[in-house]
Amino acid sequence: MVKRYLELRSLAEALNLLTTSFPPPRRTEKVPLLQAAGRVAAEPIFAKYSVPEVNISAMDGIAVRSRDTISASDRNPVTLDHCARVNTGNIIPPEFDAVVMIEDVWESGDRYQIRRAAIPWQHVRPAGEDIKEKKLVIPRGHLIRPFDIGALATYGFSTIRVLAVNVGIIPTGSELVPLGVRPGPGQVVESNTVMAQVFLSQTGARCTRYPIVRDDPDLIREALKKAALENDLVLISAGSSAGTRDFTDPVIRSIGELIFHGVAVKPGKPVMLGKVMGKPVLGLPGYPLAAQTVLREFAATLLESWGFAPAPKYPVRVKLAQTLTSDPGFDEFVPLFIGRIGNTLYGMPHGKGAGVQMATIKANGYTHIPAPVEGYEAGTDHEVFLTTDPGSIGRTLFFTGTLDPALEELANLAHDKGLFIHATNPGNFTGILALKNNTCHAAPLVLPAQNILGMSQPLMEFSEIKDLGFIHIARVELGIASWEGLGLEDLVHARFINTRKGTPSRSVLDTLLAAEGIDPGRVNGYGHEVHGPPAVAAAIRNGFADAGICTSGIASANGLSFVSLAHQDYELAVRKEMLSDPRILTLESIIGSPAYTTLLKTIGGYDAGLSGTIRELGQENILVPVSLPIQP
Repeated sequence: MVKRYLELRSLAEALNLLTTSFPPPRRTEKVPLLQAAGRVAAEPIFAKYSVPEVNISAMDGIAVRSRDTISASDRNPVTLDHCARVNTGNIIPPEFDAVVMIEDVWESGDRYQIRRAAIPWQHVRPAGEDIKEKKLVIPRGHLIRPFDIGALATYGFSTIRVLAVNVGIIPTGSELVPLGVRPGPGQVVESNTVMAQVFLSQTGARCTRYPIVRDDPDLIREALKKAALENDLVLISAGSSAGTRDFTDPVIRSIGELIFHGVAVKPGKPVMLGKVMGKPVLGLPGYPLAAQTVLREFAATLLESWGFAPAPKYPVRVKLAQTLTSDPGFDEFVPLFIGRIGNTLYGMPHGKGAGVQMATIKANGYTHIPAPVEGYEAGTDHEVFLTTDPGSIGRTLFFTGTLDPALEELANLAHDKGLFIHATNPGNFTGILALKNNTCHAAPLVLPAQNILGMSQPLMEFSEIKDLGFIHIARVELGIASWEGLGLEDLVHARFINTRKGTPSRSVLDTLLAAEGIDPGRVNGYGHEVHGPPAVAAAIRNGFADAGICTSGIASANGLSFVSLAHQDYELAVRKEMLSDPRILTLESIIGSPAYTTLLKTIGGYDAGLSGTIRELGQENILVPVSLPIQP
């Protein structure tokens, strides 16, 4: 029998049920001060005494009565009959009201001479200057930070009473292997509960991850009973969808109450909420992005309603670099990458698939598309939420175009210089369009080498964009990847997999097939297209094809044999005004450095003879060396 969600509640309704069905546990505990960072203060904290408790010296010098120094000057030095030598932090005797720095004091026998008058309370820290006794130090609900610990120690605290909540996290799935174990075919590392533990711990919760439970209703039932008995909130990972081995729904029903199963939210639609032994049980979907959404929007929201710290996020307004679409009726959360181009913050949407976990590595923020909204057009001014340090935006570069392993190595070296490169791989055409619309800092492009079969290759696609510079990264070998070392003539006998029409690799292949007199129709799989050379290599590696065209670096990275056919130029296209940008200048220096070119030679398949040189479009749209220096 096919399982279906009985109903999809709205996000607002689901959150209301979540936060109103479960009152706060209201448990607290006293913890040693050194363990209080990251916890939430359960009560207001008041200073036990004034700091400082008495007047103390703020300088090394002498304590004086200011009235005795009124006439002191360079022409009229005053020798003091009554003063006291003090160091920084010493108590000021009650009869004195000022300190003269030792640098402004001259010794005269066993007395001191000064040449400048002192004003009352000069260089004196009065009692209670930092804080007075019984004054508020930290309010209730404050997330205690590492630097708060030093102040709390100063104000007399060795223990702190904090909010206490126990969160039990149960991973389920017969296909799961523990952290640190390499998965075999059909297996996957159990990562969702690891992520959940780290994420929720930042709010001040104490999390316990239980051992992996196989897809067995009885085992899941016993694990859930144990977790509900020992915790205030239980998360159960996977088993919440509608597959044949998703048992969380019936297990919750068998020992408690199922409040809802299914919410109109993407990703995260299968989320469920149950009650077992009076405790909330949240069912996390198995897909990583869906699990993240449920953790951030549901679990963290519940803990925040109980008084714990909210999940960190920093709202900023950006201009969308691409159109963002959404299914009407669903609240959708989309990973974004945010960067600054000129004076404008841009948001670049990432893939929205629930299983695309790399999107969260590459993204530094996200946005919420409300259910009534069908999406936003490119260029829309839109609020998004940063999830990383806002200060990193100015050191971030947007690259849109065609990715190659050479760019990954460049990004690693750039990171050592304090730069962050965010690169997307939609292909040459989209990279050129991003350059035209000024929605990227640079476009990494694979261009046909201008001597393929002795024919010059005009770059007509750039004719509408003026003042472009091309920083040459490397010349790349292009050829046939396979397990058996197949060549061009062997393609009529193999299962081939192709790149999309119009891509540089496809153009080179078509040119070479024509030169050899091979009809593309004879190539089995010529019409089977995938998104770029990396996808070609992956398809061969996974047994879906015997051969395809890609670069030698990609073939090598996938452990495939490679037969060279031609070369391509890997270029970083930028607007000429960007060539004087300090970040681009740093990249230029890295690309032309011995460290980078040596690295490319070590990888193999790259000719770094022109790496770091700058060219421009000359007559007939052919790349030529830049004719004039680019001025900052």
